[in-house]
Amino acid sequence: MSPRGEPLTYRRRMLVLGICCLSLLLIGIDMTVVNIALPTIEHDLRAGVSELQWTIDAYTVLLASLLMFAGSTGDRLGRRRVFQTGLAVFTLASLACGLAPNVGCLIAFRAVQGIGASMLNPVSLSIVRTVFTDDRERARALGVWAGVFGLSMALGPLVGGLLIGLGLGWRAVFWMNIPFGLAGLILTARFVPESRAGHPRRPDPLGQLLVITLLATLTVGIIEGPRSGWTSPVVLACLVLAVAALAGVLGYEPGRTEPLLEVRLFRSLPLSGAAITCCLAFAAFGGFLWVNTLYLQDVRGYSALHAGLLTMPMALVTALIGPPSGRLVARHGPRPALVVSGVTIALSSLLLVPLVPGTATGWLITSYAIFGLGFGMVSAPTNMTALAGMPPAQAGVAASITSTSRQVGQTLGVAIAGSIVAAGLHGAAPAAELTNASHPVWWLLVAFGVAIVCLAILSTGARAQRTAEETAARLTAGRNSRSSA
Repeated sequence: MSPRGEPLTYRRRMLVLGICCLSLLLIGIDMTVVNIALPTIEHDLRAGVSELQWTIDAYTVLLASLLMFAGSTGDRLGRRRVFQTGLAVFTLASLACGLAPNVGCLIAFRAVQGIGASMLNPVSLSIVRTVFTDDRERARALGVWAGVFGLSMALGPLVGGLLIGLGLGWRAVFWMNIPFGLAGLILTARFVPESRAGHPRRPDPLGQLLVITLLATLTVGIIEGPRSGWTSPVVLACLVLAVAALAGVLGYEPGRTEPLLEVRLFRSLPLSGAAITCCLAFAAFGGFLWVNTLYLQDVRGYSALHAGLLTMPMALVTALIGPPSGRLVARHGPRPALVVSGVTIALSSLLLVPLVPGTATGWLITSYAIFGLGFGMVSAPTNMTALAGMPPAQAGVAASITSTSRQVGQTLGVAIAGSIVAAGLHGAAPAAELTNASHPVWWLLVAFGVAIVCLAILSTGARAQRTAEETAARLTAGRNSRSSA
């Protein structure tokens, strides 16, 4: 709606969609573009393995932790206002990252970037849902929104390779965000209407604190375990805190009228299966890309541009498979697409189990393309599965759970893969050492693929659908009883 309450023209609606997609392009590329710059950052800032992991995970931990909070804040304070704030924070943090004098500052500024990015993803989705009131138009707009996000993540390594290959250095992967961020701020102020929810959820500061504590301490424990020792006081304290935070979430959130995280939704097998599948698929993606980036540059000696070009088949297949995946889901339901996704993720990882410094380039490209097929297939069926049986009042919460699961998965994927590699780095020549240390990672990703297939079978049958309907009925009844009281 326009500021005067009049419906927006079709052209204006499409312009708003373009502005929202621009923000997605920024945060999606930024989630993966830094991977290709890691070897250069390692050399210039003398960073270790755990510091390289935190260069990625400082961003995704804050992004994952604040997604649901940012969405509810936009509903309460105004979506355009929060969206603009996110763009401003993200743009300024990108400038700071490009100026970082050492790896500690870079990690800190990456965390601020994640805070800004958390205001863009869910709020842009809410803006799209608000602006497109016709169901068919809205469905097409959401399809474009999802496609741009998937494509942006897959294109990150190629964009990073081009920037570094042109001699602009790793700092350019952050500075490229600045003109797009400024353009987004200007266009948002000019064309995006303000909107708020009629009944926004109440703030849940304790729930938010518990979620941040859970993700941050778990990630610290996984990353620091190989370096400090799994029995070191710091690592043990982090893992204990993570368990305590999880217990706090499970004990505190169900008792709230409007919780940050609706734990009871997980009684729905389709939603639980979709959330875990998203987590596994994005963990596989994070680990796959992180290890291959180091392998191609540190072991094979390729330039950043060459490494980016070699991973381009993964980006292309991911982008191209999205629409066919949606049609497959529309025609046959989510199970076939999820099975194909799990099988191809497992197969692509299995091809890398015998990886050596001299593995044929064609073998690598084949593995990357197959992985792109599996990764590109996962979004459409998980979105449909998560919403299966959910009433409209719970659709937004269910969607935010799967969005958060994606970011949590990528965070843990980088943390776990990096920890496995760090634990195996000892004694051999550098090239062989890194290659051998990566072998357990490929077996783990094979297991992730197999788990996705199993979840596809468990979460899409008639029994699973009944659990979704029963969960929705209980939540609706509980809400009605509280309203009448």
